[in-house]
Amino acid sequence: MLDILSFAAIYSIPFLLVLTVVVAVHELGHFLAAKACGVAIDEFSIGFGKPIVKWRDKSGVEWRVGWIPLGGYVRFSGDSNDASVPDSDDLASLRKEIEAKLGPDQVKRFYHFKPVWQRAIIAAAGPFANFVLAVLIFATIFMSVEIVRLRPIVGSVEPGSAAAAAGFQPGDLIKKANGRSIRDFSEFHMFVALRAGEDVVIDVERAGERVRLGATLRRISEKDGLTGQRTSMGRIGIRPSEDGFYMYRAANPIEALDEGVRAVWMRLDTTLTYLGRIFKGRENGDQLSGVIGMANVSGSLTKQTIAESPAFGAFMTSALFKLVQLTATLSIGIGFVNLLPVPMLDGGHLVFYAYEAVARRPLAAKVQAAGYRVGLALVLGLMLFATWNDLQRLDAFRFLGSLFS
Repeated sequence: MLDILSFAAIYSIPFLLVLTVVVAVHELGHFLAAKACGVAIDEFSIGFGKPIVKWRDKSGVEWRVGWIPLGGYVRFSGDSNDASVPDSDDLASLRKEIEAKLGPDQVKRFYHFKPVWQRAIIAAAGPFANFVLAVLIFATIFMSVEIVRLRPIVGSVEPGSAAAAAGFQPGDLIKKANGRSIRDFSEFHMFVALRAGEDVVIDVERAGERVRLGATLRRISEKDGLTGQRTSMGRIGIRPSEDGFYMYRAANPIEALDEGVRAVWMRLDTTLTYLGRIFKGRENGDQLSGVIGMANVSGSLTKQTIAESPAFGAFMTSALFKLVQLTATLSIGIGFVNLLPVPMLDGGHLVFYAYEAVARRPLAAKVQAAGYRVGLALVLGLMLFATWNDLQRLDAFRFLGSLFS
């Protein structure tokens, strides 16, 4: 029993805490944008289920904290259509209902009667808020602590590796990869990891001169240092120089924000590159992770922190730092997923609004409802696929098989 409680505390509680913060910020983005546009709002909820606490503010919004910390929502007045984008007939009926209950002058306060550009801003504000949160977190980190960085200097080349075949030499300073500037070794490592089997062009500085090298990256499978799970990635066969380590801290808020934006963009670019390789058939998607995988990362970070910081004060400081970093990463992920052009997500609403802006009328309710069902199926399918990957990486099926063997 104690083992089960310990497992829940280490793996579930930190993840739920992070998820609650990220979702609250996402919904707050929608809420603030709607407020700025003068939209009537009924509820803002953090969590689902019966409210633990609720109150109503002066503007009539009911604020709720649900007992199930798995998300949240903001509900606009009159928002009853499945796809949240009613067609012309629905709008006419809704207008009559509002005029009868509240008067003609109140129609303009309802979300569905706002100009399409305002509705698009409100829909995009949730993912935008997630990206802003991540930028601010990274910027704060860059200003608050010294970050260990590693210059992209070749320390050694593994015999028989792709780097050896390409002609890399110790002391080479990597400047660009496929035309992309490389600032530190972690950027180069991520570039290589995402391009298994590809031919790449790498520019290095050698003895003060630029040299262009071509390499065919190979695929390897190795254990992740944090979670212990096996990952499949590209490898070139270069070890960094030990002389390349240095400490970095942003000199001012502008520099910190620039670093924060760069950190967010790198993670988005990594996601887009990986998804693009899946569609091209170069990856099988086995690295996609879901809720179980994110909880496992959260738990692994907690366990690592306990091992590294036995003193309570050091543990709390280290745990907070790692949870804040995880919050930024998860916030980027949720922001990105919500921008996908799937009808039930914010990106799907933006597609509907784009159609409405061009056609001068919303899509028919039947089309919207069908799109909603297709979108739900796609999201559920993606969640099941990601969960399958998580269970595979955790050897859950082998464990369950051993119980019945």
